[in-house]
Amino acid sequence: MTTGSPSPGGGPGGIRRTARILATLTVVALAAGSGTGYSSAQDAHGAKDARGAKGAQGTVKRTDGAQHPGKGGTGEAREGTSPFTGLPADPAPVLAVKIDNHKDARPHTAVEDADITVVEKVEGGLSRLLGIYSSKLPDSLGPVRSARAYNVEQLRMFDRPALSYSGARAGVEDLIEKSPLHARSHDKYPEPYFRGGDNEAPHNLYVHPDELLETAPEASESADIGFRFADDAPEGGEPTKERSVDYGSAETTFNWSEKEDRWLTSFDGAPATGTGGARLGGKTVIVQKVEMPPDDGGTPYEKTVGSGDATVLRDGKAYETKWERPTAESGTSFTLPTGERMPFDRGNVWLVYEEA
Repeated sequence: MTTGSPSPGGGPGGIRRTARILATLTVVALAAGSGTGYSSAQDAHGAKDARGAKGAQGTVKRTDGAQHPGKGGTGEAREGTSPFTGLPADPAPVLAVKIDNHKDARPHTAVEDADITVVEKVEGGLSRLLGIYSSKLPDSLGPVRSARAYNVEQLRMFDRPALSYSGARAGVEDLIEKSPLHARSHDKYPEPYFRGGDNEAPHNLYVHPDELLETAPEASESADIGFRFADDAPEGGEPTKERSVDYGSAETTFNWSEKEDRWLTSFDGAPATGTGGARLGGKTVIVQKVEMPPDDGGTPYEKTVGSGDATVLRDGKAYETKWERPTAESGTSFTLPTGERMPFDRGNVWLVYEEA
């Protein structure tokens, strides 16, 4: 599923992707070499990814007429396993991007390239996305929007990732700047960003992730965050065709597709697609129940440290689990009633916070 990048005329631009056939063959080989097919962050090994040739669709057009040459892609399957997807990938820098999910910001560019897509509640019962990119980098992605205070605690599970965001209110900006994160806002690092596409401001800010990561050479690489993967689903589970999370003014729905063997995403009752028309969705969906008290600015503060209930969707079934994250620096585990860790399906993961 290749999508386009934003351009003034709405046409597709450059995008770079992993060779899925080689990746699939490597996954089969990995599974054949282990008795259970399980993988974890401890499986990840190997050299840094060398991001090479750009995708076949060419360059991204900006509204100012300039073009981005596209400085690298992920055209080869790599040895090792991503701790974020369970698919072949070597350790690589982690980039977190705050992505606009207002109706005027859709369709999104390159959300389907995220290893993990997080749906968060913000002011007025609306939603915002957080994309975690490491296994592969698109040429451009967005639209990019502002960060929130809870993102600091939330993202420490990735150690010290780079954070791409448009900006933040004064108190939150201070908090982010003083945190261990490699904060790279449009306000202070404008070079990797550009305005483009057909949307009106503020829903038209995009970022070139490779350029942004060049400004954060010490960003942490992908490592264990608590996820576990297996080719086969565990016993049990409740057959489920649909699951929705409603924030009041925004609703996210996942429908199981036997044909595509994944959960298809919809926003506010409409199919979620990329700028090239590809349907968004994931192999695993986590609905994590968290407390959301208002912070001093009235924004829901998703409390991701602690423990609680979570529903994990995979292979057309819903599994009830318990999540636990003892500290901001630790990962999050998801445990079945049997006491065993819940294995996710290999591929893109969607994580949605639901108010406890």
